[in-house]
Amino acid sequence: MQLDALKHAKCARIYEEKASGAKADRPELMKLLDNTRKGDVVVWKLDRLARSLRQLIDTTAMLNERGVEFHSLTQNINTATPSGKLTFHIFALSEFERDILRQRVNAGLTSARRRGRVRGRPKALDEADMKRRGRCYFPARLHES
Repeated sequence: MQLDALKHAKCARIYEEKASGAKADRPELMKLLDNTRKGDVVVWKLDRLARSLRQLIDTTAMLNERGVEFHSLTQNINTATPSGKLTFHIFALSEFERDILRQRVNAGLTSARRRGRVRGRPKALDEADMKRRGRCYFPARLHES
């Protein structure tokens, strides 16, 4: 899907990582950054260029210093325009907020697990109710028809 979108955008050269993008060592990205010149750099999505907000900002700042215009196809961001620069910063800020929220939620879930709380809705029936109903999890009136 990504390659099709880049080809449709008429990209002259496509850099494709062969290994997991989660790794810090990304040789194709390094080749892309070494070969960038004035003009466009097109990516399918922001997360294809960087793995963290800090890396994204640093990479786009370096591209900007070289006069390279950054263009994301899926988010329709083009840093050649003032509105594109604003959109980029809004997306970067929203990603930061999502990361902070995800950290807080995960910390809360971990804390709840330590206290013996389990995720999900509390059980409506206890063990005695289930035995009395013959392991039927629904009230009897639902079965009367």
